[in-house]
Amino acid sequence: MDISKELVMDMYTKMLRIRRFEQRVAELFAAAKIGGFVHLYWGEEAVAVGVTANLSNDDLITSTHRGHGHLIAKGGETKYMMAELYGKETGYCKGKGGSMHIADATKGILGANGIVGAGLPIATGAALSIKLRGSNQVSVCFFGDGASNQGTFHESMNMAAIWKLPVVYICENNLYGEFTPQKDHQAITDISSRAEAYGFPGITVDGNDVFAVYEATNEAIKRARNGNGPTLIECKTYRVRGHFEGDPQLYRSKEEVEEWKRNDPIMRVERYISENGIVSEEKLKEIQKGIDKELDEAVEFAEKSKDPDEKMVAEDVYTDIVEEVRVR
Repeated sequence: MDISKELVMDMYTKMLRIRRFEQRVAELFAAAKIGGFVHLYWGEEAVAVGVTANLSNDDLITSTHRGHGHLIAKGGETKYMMAELYGKETGYCKGKGGSMHIADATKGILGANGIVGAGLPIATGAALSIKLRGSNQVSVCFFGDGASNQGTFHESMNMAAIWKLPVVYICENNLYGEFTPQKDHQAITDISSRAEAYGFPGITVDGNDVFAVYEATNEAIKRARNGNGPTLIECKTYRVRGHFEGDPQLYRSKEEVEEWKRNDPIMRVERYISENGIVSEEKLKEIQKGIDKELDEAVEFAEKSKDPDEKMVAEDVYTDIVEEVRVR
């Protein structure tokens, strides 16, 4: 597949923005400026960017507890994301969602989700809505290898197959379900093989190769838009950081981590850019400086923003119980 120089540079810039954002978040979390749990996407950038490069603003995605990369790749603005991590009212969810629950429906981001596997039925339901409305949108669901063992995974794939829904399931297999290696929680090698049981294509690709991810997703998106139903794409990748920030990582060796670092997805794109003379090294440095400046401004925006007022606690919560409590 021919990929334009403009698209290569756009994907590179987004991957680098994700990496720099995660590095900054790691620093801020270590300095106790960000509370709660933080799960970084560091090392998996090629998946989010390779997939979303095929999507329009109107297409929909669901994300996971490790969702910063998906959101940035889909167009999420770093300053509003940073404010959300800081718990500020200027954040995407007014400071009430935090790292694991950022959403922006205006960009087709139906939300990150702290519940493992919970995005699968949401993405499937969104795809059913697309089909019933007769629109040309596509729904994309990001989830991990651990989530592929949940009942929501099997139920969602079965329904999508029966109704030929316009949904693409993206399994980010980073080889560990929390602290458990894949070989200890599954008897299969390729999660993509599970698609066969439901009657639609399953594909495994190198998740650290943004071009391979882009190409596989391109075909799956075409299939979905043409009314031919879902596809499961397994992207084999690796998270460089622990399951969460502060994880002692006793379940894997330093040698394994270092080996995967040598297969870094951003370094691979940089080599491609250099070998093909797409832009100069000076231009790459200019892009890096621009992103660092953007993140400096995002941190400043977050730190200067107001904390949510306690009166906002019941806003944007849609249950009758909350309404009754507020009335009393």
